[in-house]
Amino acid sequence: MKTLKLLSISLAFLSISFAAQAQRGVRIGYIDMEYILESVPEYQEAATQLDGKVQRWKADIEKMNKEIDQMKLNLANERVLLTKELIEEREEEIKILEDEMIKYQQDRFGPNGDLVIQRRQLVQPIQDQVFNIVQEIAEAKKYDFIFDKSADVVMLFAAKRNDISENVLRSINRSNKRKEVTTRKEKRELEKRESLNEEEEKAVTQREEAIENKKSEREAAMLERKRVRDSIRQVKREAFQRKRDSLLQVRKRRQDSIKNARNGGTSAPPTGTENNGEGEGEGEGNGGK
Repeated sequence: MKTLKLLSISLAFLSISFAAQAQRGVRIGYIDMEYILESVPEYQEAATQLDGKVQRWKADIEKMNKEIDQMKLNLANERVLLTKELIEEREEEIKILEDEMIKYQQDRFGPNGDLVIQRRQLVQPIQDQVFNIVQEIAEAKKYDFIFDKSADVVMLFAAKRNDISENVLRSINRSNKRKEVTTRKEKRELEKRESLNEEEEKAVTQREEAIENKKSEREAAMLERKRVRDSIRQVKREAFQRKRDSLLQVRKRRQDSIKNARNGGTSAPPTGTENNGEGEGEGEGNGGK
């Protein structure tokens, strides 16, 4: 009898609670865990390292598979030349390698393999952080339910206004920034930033992005001006070098000419002059004869 009375009281309280929720409206939110993970730099860096390991594991398996295929091919080609004992020995070697490859695959990619374990270790800290932040947001903003859009929950429609993924990301970034704070000034600036509401922080973020974009544009313009300036300087430098080389060549020919003149013209005259002289000499000799 006492149990029935307690059950009746509990049901009454539940009815009152549901009635109160119905009056104020049930508030539902959701997050996109995949989007959050993709936006956390630490996760992306670790995921890249894990992908590198996966590629090495796949390469190892491919190498084993090729070795086994080659052994099978060799056995097929040499079977008629081998005794029964040698054939059985070769087949046993192939079987051992196949078992080793299967075990390697299971150790790396099986349900309890390295990939599943390391991926869980990679995701778990961020998931725990997200879970704690979601609890805080739900309590602070009076959410009744918060779902994960990327999980197995089927969401046929989800209004963007109910997406609190950005709130979770801001909390994660704030937590990371707190760890990076080293001076009192930085701490005061961080506290001032955290005191802003969602709209104010969004406006500040937009201003910072606009400033950063302008800075990037200025840097790009400066780099382009420097590139053009360096290109013009290079053209002038090459033109100057060509002119200098030409002047040096002219000066060298002039010096060589002066040197030849000072030496009394002992150097051989031009080829045309030599031919003319020889012709004249021969003419005179013939005349004398």
